[in-house]
Amino acid sequence: MNASLEPSTHATTPAYSPLSPPLPRFRYAGPTGMTQLQAARAGTITPEMEYVAAREGLPPELIRAEVARGRMVIPANVNHLKLGLQPMAIGLAARCKINANIGNSAVTSEVENELAKLRAAIELGADTVMDLSTGAGIDEIRQAILAASPVPIGTVPLYQAVQQVKKVEDLKPQDFLDIVEHQAKQGVDYMTLHAGILRDMIPLTAGRVTGIVSRGGSLIAKWMVAHKAENPLYTQFDQLCEIMRAYDVTWSLGDSLRPGSIADASDKAQFAELKVLGQLTRRAKALGCQVMVEGPGHVPMDQIPVNMEKQAFECEEAPFYVLGPLVTDIAPGYDHITSAIGAAIAGWYGASMLCYVTPKEHLGLPEVDDVRQGVIAYKIAAHAADLARKRPGARDRDDALSHARYTFDWRRQFALALDPQTAQRMHDETLPQEAFKSAAFCSMCGPKFCSMKITEDVRRLVEVEIQAKDQPVTVG
Repeated sequence: MNASLEPSTHATTPAYSPLSPPLPRFRYAGPTGMTQLQAARAGTITPEMEYVAAREGLPPELIRAEVARGRMVIPANVNHLKLGLQPMAIGLAARCKINANIGNSAVTSEVENELAKLRAAIELGADTVMDLSTGAGIDEIRQAILAASPVPIGTVPLYQAVQQVKKVEDLKPQDFLDIVEHQAKQGVDYMTLHAGILRDMIPLTAGRVTGIVSRGGSLIAKWMVAHKAENPLYTQFDQLCEIMRAYDVTWSLGDSLRPGSIADASDKAQFAELKVLGQLTRRAKALGCQVMVEGPGHVPMDQIPVNMEKQAFECEEAPFYVLGPLVTDIAPGYDHITSAIGAAIAGWYGASMLCYVTPKEHLGLPEVDDVRQGVIAYKIAAHAADLARKRPGARDRDDALSHARYTFDWRRQFALALDPQTAQRMHDETLPQEAFKSAAFCSMCGPKFCSMKITEDVRRLVEVEIQAKDQPVTVG
């Protein structure tokens, strides 16, 4: 593993977890006129950095230094902070984070359904949520989500821009700026903008099995071909940075040319765009904006480490926000599993945030239960990555649950589980009698074959044997 990807180990207290007392709610103190990046580079530890330090169990000065370096971001739009956003960090020194996507489509979903998805995602531990609405009532849905969400909200502004016209070709360059400013004023904390795809990259996708699978990337490609012009998000990048800086919106540089199949993984198109994303990362930071980078889609397991290393090199270790990566294409309906495998490996090799995939990926718009399954799969992946990277305090919860398991403390086990309701339901449905719900065995082994119960018996017998050997011998 690239040594430069190693996280800091200078923690002062364990990271916030179910084992910790509740943190007090963050109280926004008002605007400072600087982004988190600008403040960090000026040597200032902001209240947001202090709060993040408490959540992560890291020294505030380390948080400031990582933000100043551009290896950590704190997505916190000043207008969302006013609504009750609780600051969090995405970066290599912090715990691996997960994002959950929600949003309506032209086919289905309403405000209340999206709020139900939001609540489910947050209750199960999603660190951020993206509103990817493409249907009617986008503004109404987003305002409701921002007002209800204590976690950062991300968007893809192009979706709303396209929804307002008949076809993407009707958009003018100014329209791209206007929609970004509109969503920034609403309080969106980070935005996926596909600024890295250029006209001369489109021919590189001609031999691909699945072409351009990014919705935003394909729309920009169509606009460029229709207008015979360069990507307006690229040509207007400095103007976009002005808007982002004014509200401290974090850039999430979209990977338009991520592979959509194993056959297309790690090809020339993908890596050509990555180089441009690196250039834009440096430009955004120079203009005072926080930035993270997205990638890489469908990638077989053996290619994941090199993808992580190339991103870190090209983008100066800016936080890597990965979709999947999906490690095989053959499991529609189970892509929360195919992608969580890749996500765990990506997190181990340096990804800072994992974008969940639900069982509905490639098949339809996810509903509340799909959101639950996607979040749980990715919480497992992110936690596995934290364990592999030996992040301070990461193993505490595992150790506590293992102890509760050995002592048959079922209530404690359920409380520490990632999905307590499912764990308790599965236990109770196979031992329905009230007397068995606290029994020192489960239904798989029963009392006679429970290995941990047998181990306890063995330990008692060994203790008796040791005590007998230690007894003094009496001579008659």
